[in-house]
Amino acid sequence: MAAKKKPAKPKPPKPPAAKTVACWEDDPGTPGQQPLNSPINVPVPNQAAQPLAFKLGGTTPAPAVYQAGTANFRYYAAAAALRRTADFWGSILPTGTKWHVGSSLPVILDDGVDLNAFYTRGGFDAPGLHFFHATVSGQTYFSGESPDVCCHEMGHAVLDAIKPQLFDAQTIEAAAFHESFGDMTSILSALQVPSFRQEVLTETAGTLNRNSRLSRLAEQLGFAIRVQHPDAVDPDCLRNAVNSFFYRDPQTLPPSAPANVLSSEPHSFSRVFTAAFLDILAGMVKVLNSSPTSSDIAKATQDAARILIGGVIGAPVTPDFYSQVAAQMIAASQTSPFDGKYKNVIKSAFVRRGILSLQAAATVSSVQVKNLPKGAVAALAPATGKKAAPAELPKANIAAAVYGLSMATLLVHTAEEPKRFAVTSASLTGGSIDSSSPQKAAESYTEDLFQRGRVDVGEHAHAEAGTSHQLSYHTHVIVEEKGQLVLKRRSFECGFDY
Repeated sequence: MAAKKKPAKPKPPKPPAAKTVACWEDDPGTPGQQPLNSPINVPVPNQAAQPLAFKLGGTTPAPAVYQAGTANFRYYAAAAALRRTADFWGSILPTGTKWHVGSSLPVILDDGVDLNAFYTRGGFDAPGLHFFHATVSGQTYFSGESPDVCCHEMGHAVLDAIKPQLFDAQTIEAAAFHESFGDMTSILSALQVPSFRQEVLTETAGTLNRNSRLSRLAEQLGFAIRVQHPDAVDPDCLRNAVNSFFYRDPQTLPPSAPANVLSSEPHSFSRVFTAAFLDILAGMVKVLNSSPTSSDIAKATQDAARILIGGVIGAPVTPDFYSQVAAQMIAASQTSPFDGKYKNVIKSAFVRRGILSLQAAATVSSVQVKNLPKGAVAALAPATGKKAAPAELPKANIAAAVYGLSMATLLVHTAEEPKRFAVTSASLTGGSIDSSSPQKAAESYTEDLFQRGRVDVGEHAHAEAGTSHQLSYHTHVIVEEKGQLVLKRRSFECGFDY
């Protein structure tokens, strides 16, 4: 008689899935700083959430509160930061806004050895966000671990979704505004964290445009770069949004300079607009409440973001793009639901930074919003509807021999959309600067790119006159199309320009 089989032991129930993960508030912080930044717990981020879905490559760790410094912690630190930015901008952007690269934004969390991070449409690299790691003085740093860096790079993708003409626009201010938008995105995203808002409120006594953890962007990555290149970044971070830079015609600036000097390099020149925006945000908080609370700061971020997006969508792409965005922001602030309550704060900030001349600010202020041409005031809320598809920027030929190329001319995209406001920035000699022609602006920016070694010329260099920069990261590339050399952007990267 066969022996009876023992009943199988029931399998123990699976533990319930974790509901929270650990991440950083804004940045891991500078090694050795006191007090050290501490991780916080947040709900498990849903990468597929709409309208701005993204997807980190590789294996997804089981949700849990992991120890800082581990690969699983870094995964959720990046996912949580990106979700923070996607949720924030997703509630602000016009309905129907989609990533330029597709329905979901790909993210490569560790793409190799470099002190860098970048956004690209693809074509030369895999599309999406790329982050890296590097070991400096025995310690390894991961650019994708910092919310400041993650949110900045997603900011590039957001701007590319709403203003794709800027990607290839061959002007200094178009490139610099892209970098500023990344930094503004980092600032706005960080302030969506309630605990961080309270820390900033305490540290700044309610005046947000003071040096603080909010203004100091990417402290840890800045520290790592500073070890190898002491003058490449600010002394306490990668870039500080609290600074004293005043607008200069970028075509009169050197193509690169130490961090304490303004140059036409896009990350350097971006600091003028970023500082003005932080001044605006600080002023808006005070308009809401002279003794602000955390809730006032949260409200100000929403209002500032809507006005900023109104300025971006409404601004034509011209060589003096900063002044066009500024004028559109003033116009947007006069529409419902703001009805002018922030107008003087915005106008003052742009005048104090020289982004608008006194004459320009007066011109915009005197224009009645109801009389503006159609489209001059952009969508300020998701309910406004879908935005129209933008027209591609025109192309023009510039002389190529000076760049050591194998053909006589080079085709570039020029910033020559018609202006809606006849305004420019301030001149250091008084009054307003003269607007640069799109052709001259394209030539100036192209020369900057070649001087900094940012262009991959490939096989298109002249046999004797060509110059190749092997140590620089190439943000642009020369391709041949229909027998014509064309300059194309490859990516927006963190700009560690050495």
